[in-house]
Amino acid sequence: MARMTPEINAGSMADIAFLLLIFFLVTTTMDVDTGLRRLLPPPIDPNAPPPPPVRERNVFVVLVDQNDRLLVEGELGNIRTLREQTKNFLLNPNNDPTMPVREMRQIDNLGEVEVSRGVISLQNDRGTSYEMYVAVQNELAAAINDIRDEVAREHFGVRFEQLTDQDLVRAIREAVPMAISEAEPKDIGGR
Repeated sequence: MARMTPEINAGSMADIAFLLLIFFLVTTTMDVDTGLRRLLPPPIDPNAPPPPPVRERNVFVVLVDQNDRLLVEGELGNIRTLREQTKNFLLNPNNDPTMPVREMRQIDNLGEVEVSRGVISLQNDRGTSYEMYVAVQNELAAAINDIRDEVAREHFGVRFEQLTDQDLVRAIREAVPMAISEAEPKDIGGR
């Protein structure tokens, strides 16, 4: 008579494999990617006329070199003061002739408001660290969002991000455009 080989109970093996899988999922860390929430502009129509030239007084130049040093309007800058410098430039509170032109525009839901023609020109070196690049982008975007908050509070009594009516959101965006021009990274220097 043939002898029967005993079977191995594989049920407990599946339980152990499942527990190991759970253990590794719980104990491993997942890096969270940081990024920028920014909508890229649409492709340029080759048949469209070229944009009008921007006057030098309307351009706020921000450079970041390979050593993560910040140059704002040709002078050594600091990331902690960049937001206020940007807001001051765009708002031009004293109507300084060396700062951007402000023009009156009729905007639906806002009426007649002053709109800055200022453009922020951001350039960075190929060697700029990603952390510094993101920090500068965040400060520039935060400056614009602060101005949008002020306009929204003035006209609607709430912060910009609390607006639910898309017509009002569009009006604020038209009054305070996100005018950041980013040049392709190049070798700026700064050794």
